[in-house]
Amino acid sequence: MTPFRTLTALVAPLDRADVDTDAIFPKQFLVSLAKSGYGDALFAGWRYREGGSPGAGERVPDPAFPLNEPRYREAAILLCRRNFGCGSSREQAPWALRDGGFRALIAPSYGAIFYDNCLKNGLLPVVLAEPLIDQLFTAVAATPGYRLTIDLPAQVVETPEGEAFPFPIDAFRKRCLIENLDDLTYALGHAEQIRAFEASHRAA
Repeated sequence: MTPFRTLTALVAPLDRADVDTDAIFPKQFLVSLAKSGYGDALFAGWRYREGGSPGAGERVPDPAFPLNEPRYREAAILLCRRNFGCGSSREQAPWALRDGGFRALIAPSYGAIFYDNCLKNGLLPVVLAEPLIDQLFTAVAATPGYRLTIDLPAQVVETPEGEAFPFPIDAFRKRCLIENLDDLTYALGHAEQIRAFEASHRAA
């Protein structure tokens, strides 16, 4: 993972509500326990006309799927609708989004487990109110090359027009993203305190 502080990037829209983790990372790609190499499976059932099955030969991209449009190919921010990432606890879903080039998501709500998995894997899931999401979808559709700035230390999304939308995030998860810490790295940073506690606990 890399530290997440401020990101200015192209925005791609996915105008579908209740997108579950099987749509983000289809189950037929569950063949590895590695944490990388999943970008080609991202939204495979929607991106390809044949359904995106592995080993099916050359897959033909579906031009109707927005992420296949040339204007969105370099996007690092995915604009989503409500309940994005619902369904199973499949951790490969945020891995695939990350490997597909995305650093952040913006939506009104997320599946709870998916939201936590994103934060643990260096992907920032921003929550904004639904009217603001509607406003951003309109702006993205009307403006080729539309970019947003996400300032994590300040906890705001900034538009090219100068608007700033604040968003909430847990303080611990915010620190982990900014300092590039996962749960294990954070725990190892407190090794002396852990050893002292274990010693006092045994003595007691």
